[in-house]
Amino acid sequence: EYQWKGPFYFIQGADPQFGLMKAWTHGDTDNGDDEWEEEIKLAEQAVQAVNKLNPKPKFFVLCGDLVHGMPGTRWKKNQEQDLKNVLQNTDQDIPLVFVSGNHDIGNTPSKEAIDDYCQNWGDDYFSFWVGGVFFLVLNSQLYFDSSKCPELRQAQDAWLDEQLAFAANQKCKHIIVFQHIPLFLSQPDEDDDYFNLQKSVRQEIMEKFHKAGIRAVFAGHYHRNAGGSYKDLEMVVSSAIGCQLGQDTHGLRVVIVTEEKVVHKYYSLTDLGSHGIEQELLDMLA
Repeated sequence: EYQWKGPFYFIQGADPQFGLMKAWTHGDTDNGDDEWEEEIKLAEQAVQAVNKLNPKPKFFVLCGDLVHGMPGTRWKKNQEQDLKNVLQNTDQDIPLVFVSGNHDIGNTPSKEAIDDYCQNWGDDYFSFWVGGVFFLVLNSQLYFDSSKCPELRQAQDAWLDEQLAFAANQKCKHIIVFQHIPLFLSQPDEDDDYFNLQKSVRQEIMEKFHKAGIRAVFAGHYHRNAGGSYKDLEMVVSSAIGCQLGQDTHGLRVVIVTEEKVVHKYYSLTDLGSHGIEQELLDMLA
């Protein structure tokens, strides 16, 4: 779909993270993830809300931390299977797009952990087109700490440069990026934190993205809504479908793509499920 076909929208979700709610409540985030009934219900609610939308979204992207269990931990496989069981009920006409998070491949990922993720969920980085808009999915963990697999970081970097050069030749309407860890939470020059990418890496990526004309980066990881801008690049951080670490509600983000701009709004699962998308945004699709 290299050609612009008119406005469309997609749904972004993040961090269903089966197992975190109990682990967080009990103060044991390493081993306390042996129950995830709450998260199953929330993920089901998210799928039902997306299925009811009319017109249908072009796709539904999940920006990482699909489950809480780290690679090799006791409950990971069960958590993944339960999430797959829920996601199987997504409308067949709404493609699912998966982004790898730190819990999916590890804080310091190994080649084995990434291979395992790819067998389960698909490639850890790739690109796709929808109606003249170019989308890039990145493995942000390789930017966070690639010490166990430096060659994989180099491969993603080389691939990304090729993709951006290709996009420049195609004259696409917009370029939009999905990753798990935000470049920054509110300010491009904020201090390093567990929830953002280190300044040294961040600056280089932001500048590369800006030069390539990337319009927006959508991420999760923070379990709260946040965001800001670097020059004309918008950083959008969406709160979780699962466990909330701030004052936001379990929710999803609706993203409208028009010829001129990318507009988005975060909805609680309850609101989206019962009222759908508000008229003002639907009018932009007309």
